[in-house]
Amino acid sequence: MSVFDEDKIDCHCHIFDPVRFPYRDDTAYRPAQQEIGTAAQFVRVMDAYGVRHALLVGPTSGYRTDNRCLVDALETYEERFRGIAVVDNDIERGELVALRRAGVVGVAFNPAMEGIELVRDAGALFALLADLGMFAQIQVCGDQMVALAPWLAQQEAQLLIDHGGRPDIEAGIAQPGFQALLWLADSARASVKLSGWQKYSRNAYPYEDAWPYAHALLGAFGPQRCMWGSDWPFLRAPERLDYGPLLTLFEQIVPDAEIRHQIQWETPRRLFGFDAQRS
Repeated sequence: MSVFDEDKIDCHCHIFDPVRFPYRDDTAYRPAQQEIGTAAQFVRVMDAYGVRHALLVGPTSGYRTDNRCLVDALETYEERFRGIAVVDNDIERGELVALRRAGVVGVAFNPAMEGIELVRDAGALFALLADLGMFAQIQVCGDQMVALAPWLAQQEAQLLIDHGGRPDIEAGIAQPGFQALLWLADSARASVKLSGWQKYSRNAYPYEDAWPYAHALLGAFGPQRCMWGSDWPFLRAPERLDYGPLLTLFEQIVPDAEIRHQIQWETPRRLFGFDAQRS
């Protein structure tokens, strides 16, 4: 059996539908026509590749804190999707509860784009996420985790680190930021996405310079706290990407079918409540 035949949950993908949900004027990047992917289109992609569920991440590009497109997808395909929303740090509890009822399981923070103070100023929101049993998804790059890891370790919310921490490939495994991420693995509340290789690799596909980082994360977090994501529809990709080659790539990085099953199915199914009734 190959990765194409196995049950899978894609834990990092985005939905863009600017015809029905126009982009905000204040976003730093507005996805181009070839980068647009609607929920209906993505469901077809999922069906073609045997992906049963997906975690939709509200994009900073195009929508920022406008979660209407995300919520529409969650409500239209209730059995297929869960979501990560982008919100203001001062969001009211009632607003967050409403998002949770729609299928949102966490909130995204992007210090890689907006700086680490975005996270360190969100103590009240982290407490609210902890109280509601939701995730704080954090995308860092380079050595940002050096400053953030001690603070994150003190929070009670469940943590989800995006795209393997986006290390500086040329700095090596021993770089302080990546070591801080591995240290964070000591917290049972922290999980990591094995995804977004093209965002930090210096090589073309199959991004072999990123493989040692994936293996180090898998060793530190274990398959029970690692998950896979495609990053569909591949915003700002440096070269053409497609779903099939990304699945093949993951099969090369994790050749053991039992470990792949844990990462691509059991772990996200447990963490994000797929097959469970929303509350």
